[in-house]
Amino acid sequence: MIRAHSVTTVRAAEAEAMAELPDGELMRRAAQGLAEVAATRLDERDGTTAVALVGGGDNGGDALYAIALLSEAGFACAAVLVPEGGREAVHPGGLREAEHQGVDTVSADDDSTAALVAEADLVLDGIVGIGGHPGLRPGASALVDAIAEEAWVIAVDLASGLDPAGEVAADDTVWADETVTFGTPKPVHLLPAGEPASGLLTVIDIGVDFSARPAAVERLVWDDVATLWPVPGPSDDKYSRGVLGVVAGGEGYAGAAVLCVTGAVEAGAGMVRYVGTATPTGLVRAAAPEVVMGDGHVQAWVIGPGFDPEADGEQAQAQLRVAQQALASDLPVVVDAGALSLLDGARTAVTLITPHAGEAATLLTRLGNSQVTRDDVEARPFEQARRLAALANAVVLLKGSTTLVVTPDGQAARSQADGTPWLATAGSGDVLAGVVGALLASGLSAVDAASLGALVHGVAGGRVSGGGPVRALALAHEIRSAVRHLLVRAGSTGH
Repeated sequence: MIRAHSVTTVRAAEAEAMAELPDGELMRRAAQGLAEVAATRLDERDGTTAVALVGGGDNGGDALYAIALLSEAGFACAAVLVPEGGREAVHPGGLREAEHQGVDTVSADDDSTAALVAEADLVLDGIVGIGGHPGLRPGASALVDAIAEEAWVIAVDLASGLDPAGEVAADDTVWADETVTFGTPKPVHLLPAGEPASGLLTVIDIGVDFSARPAAVERLVWDDVATLWPVPGPSDDKYSRGVLGVVAGGEGYAGAAVLCVTGAVEAGAGMVRYVGTATPTGLVRAAAPEVVMGDGHVQAWVIGPGFDPEADGEQAQAQLRVAQQALASDLPVVVDAGALSLLDGARTAVTLITPHAGEAATLLTRLGNSQVTRDDVEARPFEQARRLAALANAVVLLKGSTTLVVTPDGQAARSQADGTPWLATAGSGDVLAGVVGALLASGLSAVDAASLGALVHGVAGGRVSGGGPVRALALAHEIRSAVRHLLVRAGSTGH
């Protein structure tokens, strides 16, 4: 698992470490690791020139010491001093070392700086660090605009212009090919507001121990699947493995029922019970003959994919009653799509809601009694997901290219970005709801079920896509193969 720590936690951990180390040792370690990564990228790309964009903080010091090491290694190097104070405003020790190693240092207001930056094969972005604010100042922005498209850009700790907390999106920011961070990832590296601009994430061990410190954001990796996935043992049966009830589909969106139950069956649910109207019931019988029709004893519910709570007709009303009974029960419930409108307050039982940004905005508006738009959610997805979790007393799986899993009790959020943009297709979310529901019925916590389901859904999407379009039904049928691949990879398939 990847664990990212808040700026406050990072500062406390580094201060504790520095009290036991010689002065400047952490910066020396950071610069050494940064320089090694930069030299590797230059060699990979047959590059010969590097430029550091140097701000006034410790990130600027890291960049100066690193560019000095690159110059010592034989690369042609320069440092652009971004602050208005020039030489007096940057790290003095780093500046002395860079100039000692023959690095050409120029102020940002020098007429030659844009051309100097444009000629670089590699650029170190050390303008601002974890003490920065969203957006860039005009002078820094002009330097960033001068970077050649083919240059490899390495952000030092985080891409300048990003919100270090990863909560606020910024239009004017460095878009890095790679971020080299120190000790631990920061929330900005894993959250939607910062991850796209962070590029490849490389973490340098500088000897600061974060193992006992609480994470702000977590991300499951492939190796976690073997640890978390509910692999059956010799004494398990279909009931102990988890019975999932599904209320999905209707006469208007009958296919959603097939996608949801197929996702659940392919994920390994012990049994799936389906409740629906005539057309989706017939389709589910044909597509998944192992599914049991009608209400009955279950360990968890999925309600909502393709479901219209306002549909007319006796069968639709009977389906609605089962959905309402599920919400009124003490069982875990995944609430998706059409069933989100049935939430009128906080449940006391485990509740996992799975909106996209538009659905989250609608629910926030209704539960919070204040207007929230889709744009509001997309601008601050982490903040809005936390607010929704608190209002609904539910775990929120906010779908997107980076999927967020946020709890109402303030525990570390989960962030997953395992999929392909081709997963943005009708029915993909129905499959995800089925997978997550099967995991919830097996006994996993809502957080683990949501994040693990998102991971496997993303992996399956990548496998079935192969770089091209994804059909939702093909995605559903790929879930079983993706799970098997991840378990066999770790040698944890059971007996």
